[in-house]
Amino acid sequence: MKKNTLVGLCTTASLCISHAALAEETISVLHWWTSGGESKAVRVLKDDMAKQGYGWKDFAVAGGAGAAAMTALKAQVISGNAPSAAQIKGPLIQDWADQDLLVSIDASATDWKSHTPPPIDAIMKAGGHYVAAPFSIHRINWLWINKVDLDKVGGKAPETWPEFFALADKFKAAGITPVAHGGQPWQDMTIWETVVLSQGPDFYRKALVDLDQKTLTSPQMIQVFETVQKIRTYFDKGYVGRDWNLATAMVIKGSGGMQFMGDWAKGEFANAGKQPGVDYICAVAPGTANGYTYTVDSFAFFQENGQKTATPGQLAMAKTIMSVDFQEQFSLYKGSIPVRQDVPMSKFDDCAKKSYTDEQSTIKSGGFLPSLAFGMVQSTVTAGAISDAVTKFMNSSEDAKTGVAALAAAAKIK
Repeated sequence: MKKNTLVGLCTTASLCISHAALAEETISVLHWWTSGGESKAVRVLKDDMAKQGYGWKDFAVAGGAGAAAMTALKAQVISGNAPSAAQIKGPLIQDWADQDLLVSIDASATDWKSHTPPPIDAIMKAGGHYVAAPFSIHRINWLWINKVDLDKVGGKAPETWPEFFALADKFKAAGITPVAHGGQPWQDMTIWETVVLSQGPDFYRKALVDLDQKTLTSPQMIQVFETVQKIRTYFDKGYVGRDWNLATAMVIKGSGGMQFMGDWAKGEFANAGKQPGVDYICAVAPGTANGYTYTVDSFAFFQENGQKTATPGQLAMAKTIMSVDFQEQFSLYKGSIPVRQDVPMSKFDDCAKKSYTDEQSTIKSGGFLPSLAFGMVQSTVTAGAISDAVTKFMNSSEDAKTGVAALAAAAKIK
């Protein structure tokens, strides 16, 4: 009787085995999406995987740039307990692949190349095989402004640095912290990198992609450091160690006038029920209208229990991540724009639509540039040395020339 029932439920032995494996497989996922908007976004993937019958073991490690998550990942891999998937970006994907620790997900990537910007598609591969799946594209060079504060002081979104500092002075006079900031290395790098971009896409590329010493020690770079030094004077006294989302909360509440931050900040505004153009302004940072610095959220897939091939759950997860429906819903929550170029933008707000339009324009013009601050270019050693030089400058009384000299020396560290 039991045998007949089993045969009735499973017409073939292989189908029975596949269903059993499906029910038993749990995907372990390491990431650093812990803020309100981020948690809501990653829950979309968790729910989609649950609908397909997969369990989910969450390893969430707080920290906006992922440094703590990468430390946790190394510990897990060393202990022989690598996750099914981990949030990894840029050159670090290839570093893990070079250690023969990742699995190919080619079986799920049938149409990715035709729908993904070429620079991003290349990052997801190692040895000609896809080993990571991209979630979304975040633009870094945004300036977020509280609109009520802006209207209160009679200002407008600044397009140049003189306009920015004039607005900052108005905020300061009105008792509003002009620049909401968190004194953490990656947040310091966000501001510095954006000011580098304001010198032009070609300058940015030569300085941070090519690491050209002539550019790194140029009068323009000295000007970058002087501009950053002046921006620092508009922070409040409590900025040291502040998390990025708490700085965003200052702008949401109106105690802070402006914030330099990637467009994941929009997820926090949305989570607070705020509307672009009504409660806040998303403006391209001063002087950077022709550039687009980006970071790409992606998950790399690890070998589990010594298995050299992807599990059904890993392949299902990769396919889900790059589906049109998931890409749309994830970015709507996260504040980003989809990686897939065929996702309709009709449901997105004006900030996202501008991001998409500028993305397409800068891809053609050469202004679509990987973010150094967010691990999209340079090795971790070189990027870390540059970050140390910038952070030291941001939190000391060093003059601009000393900062530039330290930067040039850091860029030589491999």
